[in-house]
Amino acid sequence: MNIYGIRAIYKFEMARMWRTLMQSVASPVISTSLYFVVFGSAIGSRMGEIDGISYGAFIIPGLIMLSLLMQSISNASFGIYMPKFSGTIYEVLSAPVSYLEVVIGYVGAAATKSVILGIIILITARLFVPYTILHPFWMFAFLVLTSVTFSLFGFIIGIWADGFEKLQIVPLMIVTPLVFLGGTFYSIDMLPEIWQTITLFNPVVYLISGFRWAFYGVSDVHVGISVGMTLFFLLACVATVWWIFKTGYRLRS
Repeated sequence: MNIYGIRAIYKFEMARMWRTLMQSVASPVISTSLYFVVFGSAIGSRMGEIDGISYGAFIIPGLIMLSLLMQSISNASFGIYMPKFSGTIYEVLSAPVSYLEVVIGYVGAAATKSVILGIIILITARLFVPYTILHPFWMFAFLVLTSVTFSLFGFIIGIWADGFEKLQIVPLMIVTPLVFLGGTFYSIDMLPEIWQTITLFNPVVYLISGFRWAFYGVSDVHVGISVGMTLFFLLACVATVWWIFKTGYRLRS
């Protein structure tokens, strides 16, 4: 394992975060804080409890997951797309680092940024809404697992995209609707029975449900299923990345 190569890629990507703090950290924190103000403090104070949890506290895991998914995808996709765009990807491919080490460097940096952002948003939420964390270990585990999984997904999008506009298509047109319809602002038990069944085909439901269980001990689906679905998506992303490097898809052309 070329530790020096991994560290070089990792430090380069992390340095980009510190150069763009307003875009990488401040912007998503402010956006999420507005959700806490509007839905947590203003509207939430006038709504009843869900599963014995105040509405403002109930939506915290979903809102953190929303920022986590979007930033994981954005960081990883932009990180690998820019070398393709500038042509420096050939320097990376010809360097004495394996494909595994390249992925660890880029995806590790993107996941680290997302975890840092998630912790900052978690701390910020305390300013607006009181909440508890019943299972802090599992909360952090879900945070890391989700960040790594969707950073891999973003890495795939960055390789697939052949223009800046394509970097935004999947996060804005697919991921965001799935998060909003995945139980961020409500429990799926509140839906009609047929829509509960349809909602279970939304993979984000399992992420939000498992993350909410780590906070309050309640979930829409069993936590074991949530972990299993997250691991399944992680393995699917790993398999796709392996195929991309094996075939050179969008890398050598």
